[in-house]
Amino acid sequence: MEKILEIKNLDKRYSGVHAVKDCSFTLEKGNIYGLLGPNGSGKSTMLGMVLNVINPSSGSFEWFDGKVSSHDALKRIGAIIESPNFYPQMSAVKNLQLVCKIKEIDESNIDNIIEQVHLTKFKHYPFANYSLGMKQRLAIASALLNKPEILILDEPTNGLDPQGIHDIRKLITDIAKGGTTILLASHLLDEVEKICDHLIVLRSGQMIYEGKVDEIFTNHGCIEVIVNADNTKLNELFTGYDGVNSFEQTSENNYKLELNKEINTADFNSYMFKNGIALSGFIYKKEKLEEQFLKLLKN
Repeated sequence: MEKILEIKNLDKRYSGVHAVKDCSFTLEKGNIYGLLGPNGSGKSTMLGMVLNVINPSSGSFEWFDGKVSSHDALKRIGAIIESPNFYPQMSAVKNLQLVCKIKEIDESNIDNIIEQVHLTKFKHYPFANYSLGMKQRLAIASALLNKPEILILDEPTNGLDPQGIHDIRKLITDIAKGGTTILLASHLLDEVEKICDHLIVLRSGQMIYEGKVDEIFTNHGCIEVIVNADNTKLNELFTGYDGVNSFEQTSENNYKLELNKEINTADFNSYMFKNGIALSGFIYKKEKLEEQFLKLLKN
């Protein structure tokens, strides 16, 4: 896969604050990456460094396999790392035309981009009359004017209502389907889980996880059973079943079995029955990604 961005031991210290600590990871073309962490974890500082807004204390990064300078790389990047800032009395079209003039970009694609962000009906409305979600979509439009190979978004749904959040999420996934690599910084796990296929987790400036969203956590859930049987017999059967890591008795006839691999619940039920134990209750639970993420941060 083509490397879009490679970060090597990137580090940033301010006076008394170690904002980013020796981080290394690679973004490859065509993926949607989530840069996830609580507020103050170093996400914005990380983005500021790779966009040449903040100078690193040490370490390095290179864009597009190191084939272009950082200055030339910025021409192939679209980014929103601050709140949308347009002239309030100017329309979407006029604001985007101004952006094109400032960045020396051809204006011929403005109407297509406005359609892409679903603002065609409102393209001649003053920016001041836009809802927060519409303003955010116009900001994304401005970042798409140079037809970027990677789009970088810092908290793109911040402050939006549920409908606005839904609209921005769909827009991001539609942009990605067109082949644009996405780097999305957020403190909202739900947002990252629904949009991204890869995840980079920061805590207090340190990268604590990197990988695919569906592989990054190893929790396989648990089985909760209700059974009236001899504890010695249950201990033998529970610990003897491949996939059961441990178990605990939560009440008189209730047991919780922690799993270390995916198991077939019908097979487990059959296994118990063949060994003379009939389960009167059976629930399979898998921890939500949010619960696993909170454990990860805590640990």
